Amino acid sequence: MFLQKAWRTAAFGVYGFTQFTKSGFIEHSKKFKEEDMQIQMEGKNCIVTGANSGIGYATAEGLASRGATVYMVCRNKERGEAAQSQIQSNTGNPNIHLEICDLSSVKDIRTFVSQFSSNDKPLHVLVNNAGILENNRVITPEGLELNFAVNVAGTYTMTELLMPLLEKSSPDARVITVSSGGMYTSPLTKNLQFSENNFDGSLQYARNKRLQVALTEKWAEKYSNKGIGFYSMHPGWAETPGVAKSLPGFSEKLQGKLRTREEGADTAIWLALQPKEKLVSGSFYFDRAEAPKHLLFSGTAGSHSNIDSIIEEIRSLCGFSS
Repeated sequence: MFLQKAWRTAAFGVYGFTQFTKSGFIEHSKKFKEEDMQIQMEGKNCIVTGANSGIGYATAEGLASRGATVYMVCRNKERGEAAQSQIQSNTGNPNIHLEICDLSSVKDIRTFVSQFSSNDKPLHVLVNNAGILENNRVITPEGLELNFAVNVAGTYTMTELLMPLLEKSSPDARVITVSSGGMYTSPLTKNLQFSENNFDGSLQYARNKRLQVALTEKWAEKYSNKGIGFYSMHPGWAETPGVAKSLPGFSEKLQGKLRTREEGADTAIWLALQPKEKLVSGSFYFDRAEAPKHLLFSGTAGSHSNIDSIIEEIRSLCGFSS
């Protein structure tokens, strides 16, 4: 077990440094097709969570610049308004809306979705981007560990509750979940709220991100007849306020080697634009291509068999009836 964990960490370090940095993006972009990003999105409604900074902001701006109506779901009103105004100004697209919602609160998400759904608009694209890496154990007022609350409970609740609106834009609807390369370092675990004594925020984040990939697989299977595509992706190592705050050592060590937020958002935007026939629902994408979900000899693949019992637990924690 220890050797396998050490192998996973070492393999991830080497793989990440060659693939996830700015130089990896430059190398991979040689295969990119310009016409892929010239598709327009007028008349399409998109929700982007955590859209006021970093990759969420760049994703919202990228969709807005192609004519989409974008709903930015943010926790902080002031920062959200500043980002909304900036995107409107940069893109010339007035159809950018700010929705205030604390994505660590299941109750808040339920209220937001209820209000949003009252207009009965079809939803074409949901980008589950909001994420957090909190290094200390913090418990939310709803009794959830904070990383889990935002990264898993928030993502799950938002996606499940918006399913009726996504179905309205079938067969073109899609859900894009922004995971992380960090998921390569952890198998799926039933210990959702990290009950061990020595809390490790980075490990909990990796577990959450692995779970997002497994959830995407399960959603693709469960809703295969609904005309909704489910994709997880990872942005590479990008220079964002979240990374600087949560991983200052990592950020400093790789200064000048990290991707821009636009490079980090590139694959999320690409997934929103492509015809569904080009994509594989349930797959994990990186730099506009399908990517492996497991590193060689890492021992993470078998853990995905636990997903059904894990979803039962998530549903219970999020107040869904069984």
